[in-house]
Amino acid sequence: MKKDAFVKLFNFFIFVVISFLFFSFTPQEEPLKHPLEKHLKNIRQLTFGGENAEAYFSFDETKLIFQSTRDSFECDQIFIMNIDGSNLRLVSTGKGKTTCSYFLPGDTEIIYSSTHHISEKCPPKPDYSKGYVWALDNYDIFKAKADGSNLRQLTNTPGYDAEATVSPKGDKIVFTSIRDGDLEIYTMDLDGKNVKRLTYEKGYDGGPFFSWDGKKICYRAYHPKDSAEIVEYEQLLKDGYIKPMKLQIFVMDADGKNKKQITNNNAANFAPFFHPDGKRIIFSSNMHDPKGRDFDLYIVNIETGEIERVTYFPDFDGFPMFTHDGKKIVWASNRNSKKRGETNIFIADWVD
Repeated sequence: MKKDAFVKLFNFFIFVVISFLFFSFTPQEEPLKHPLEKHLKNIRQLTFGGENAEAYFSFDETKLIFQSTRDSFECDQIFIMNIDGSNLRLVSTGKGKTTCSYFLPGDTEIIYSSTHHISEKCPPKPDYSKGYVWALDNYDIFKAKADGSNLRQLTNTPGYDAEATVSPKGDKIVFTSIRDGDLEIYTMDLDGKNVKRLTYEKGYDGGPFFSWDGKKICYRAYHPKDSAEIVEYEQLLKDGYIKPMKLQIFVMDADGKNKKQITNNNAANFAPFFHPDGKRIIFSSNMHDPKGRDFDLYIVNIETGEIERVTYFPDFDGFPMFTHDGKKIVWASNRNSKKRGETNIFIADWVD
């Protein structure tokens, strides 16, 4: 009996050792990655809890600026953190509602849109009895130092001025405004001067980003065609809303010329961003989901229109941005959320 017990104990010891060695030296599947996400590697989660979105790299790519509803805040405020998620700090006023933040060249200044000058309270939440709508709150675009101090107002027109981003050349801000009665794309200098309108077709044109050489702009657009669509669009606009159920990706020159539609489907395609090769655009879309609730990242060839799916997580993935060398990507996702509606910021190595 003693011998049998010793053999059993010895065999159990060998089993434990072999198991330890196997699990120590056998590569394990990345827990944050879907098996089909071949373009993503070494995914790291940077925020944990709340609603975090639209994270964009600083020009030196050591920091991220993003909007977040967290802690005691009832609506979005602007935060900056290092690209490893450390040194998180609030840089907006903590009042009103903010959106669409971006660094300026040199990373000593930032821009973002805010409603705090209209009211210190959060704007009313959208009226979803009208369907799934985005509220066109009374945003203006502000500039501040990177710590939030020395806040200055760049736009001062009634209604919506938001969705501002900056050219990699460091000379222009591109943004969306309702100043002329419709949602159009404009550019202006970094001090808010020399405003120029780029789009003129009826409907929503927005979410613009410059190409890496500053010569092109990609954006999302909804241009209602028949009379019923036009009537619905105009009524929603009058009520301060837009229904983002059908959005297509477009490209134009930085001066508004040579507009070209890139996607052509019945989906909501949004958040486009140029790959550094200048030949592709990454964006978010629900094109694969008949119910329209699941958004994933896709990348499209500008010339051929060929589309490749990038993410496969069964919920939301959106707001992607590459580093200038195309080796890293940051985006917002519902993956690994602890409760419904939680959205966090993730960064990963990009594998072409």
